[in-house]
Amino acid sequence: MNYFIRQATVLQPTATGWQLQTQNVWIVNGIIKRIGDEATPPPEATIIEAAGMYLSAGWFDMRAQAGEPGLEHKETLASLSDAAMAGGFTEVLLMPNTEPVTQHKNDLARIVQTQGRQLVTLHPVAAVTKDAKGTELNEMIDLHHAGAVAFSDGTEPLWHSDVLVKTLQYLQPFGGLLINRPEDTMLTRFGTMNEGMHSTLLGLKGIPALAEELMVQRDLNFLEYAGGRLHLSLLSTRKAVDLVRQAKAQGLQLTCDIAAHQVVFDDSALSDFDTNFKVNPPFRTPDDIAALWEGLADGTIDAVVSAHQPQDEESKKLEFDLADFGAIGLETAFSALFTHNTQLSIEQLIAKVSVAPRQILGLPQPLIAVEQPANLTLFNPQASWTVGPATLRSLSQNSPFLGQTLQGRVAAVFNNQMAQIFV
Repeated sequence: MNYFIRQATVLQPTATGWQLQTQNVWIVNGIIKRIGDEATPPPEATIIEAAGMYLSAGWFDMRAQAGEPGLEHKETLASLSDAAMAGGFTEVLLMPNTEPVTQHKNDLARIVQTQGRQLVTLHPVAAVTKDAKGTELNEMIDLHHAGAVAFSDGTEPLWHSDVLVKTLQYLQPFGGLLINRPEDTMLTRFGTMNEGMHSTLLGLKGIPALAEELMVQRDLNFLEYAGGRLHLSLLSTRKAVDLVRQAKAQGLQLTCDIAAHQVVFDDSALSDFDTNFKVNPPFRTPDDIAALWEGLADGTIDAVVSAHQPQDEESKKLEFDLADFGAIGLETAFSALFTHNTQLSIEQLIAKVSVAPRQILGLPQPLIAVEQPANLTLFNPQASWTVGPATLRSLSQNSPFLGQTLQGRVAAVFNNQMAQIFV
């Protein structure tokens, strides 16, 4: 592994002295050997012409779902890693919703043992409750020592108030992080899209914003009561963002994220009953989208995630109300964010998918510095690409971006002494 990246603009918010500078970066055997303006690359190096491109620490996705084990026809760990590389992610946080659920030491070992053996580093999340059913707590201390970097029931909200309070308390001795998706499932039962004018016109059962906002308020009250660290995942409404903003001002140990596709589509996109647009939380209103962008800009929203949830054709090619929720997102997340951004700088955008996730999870930040391991993403803002079967690497094709052209594409990723070059 010997690569010479020529004339890339370095995005490194930590104090290494290279921020927004155009530099050459020489990587040998997975280690950054030189950073500078030398015009002549080493003769043995593979040259990557990177003028006009951005080089940052490798991107980190905080919310992805694999099918392995049990649902390998939807996504294997290998195909998920391929999709992650194409999307610029060198590290991915895996939700526990497999079959069986990730809740035992052996389940974690299956993921942890892949670390360092492939370019994409996979980090396991352990289920809070047995089988992610929300009632009986798992052995979280043991799971923490076995390699779980956070705890969540993933796609299943923690609906049981006592379980949520106890989880916040049990995680405190080792600083564990609880990730919860706020949803009152009694209010969303049989719902298929955002409750509003469009659901009425289409004759579909709505999912009210209230179902999210009530649970955000509940979770914040319990966080204030019990203490601990809480991360609210997949916020989608203006009021939910406002509640988080107020809670942060009070000093609660609180972070949150949104899915990249939530700042692109509103509920009018479902007018053709395309099940690729059936996601949970659902696409909301233009006003909610504006609030999400405002939250990203002012720091209320810490991170952007792919919300990668692969579904096979048998789960999606159905009547709209029968189809499963979910969309793939690893390959499109950053390009979609970059294409539709009007408020954030490129440094802020990349911080949402690189710096913030590692800060939230308490994981080391990769440095672009001499003698540091190369954990890097090279991004070309000038390239455009069309989303479709020829460009997607996921085993599933359930993307709301199918047929759309996005601006910006990943040119290369480096991690674990490996590289994948796309230019």
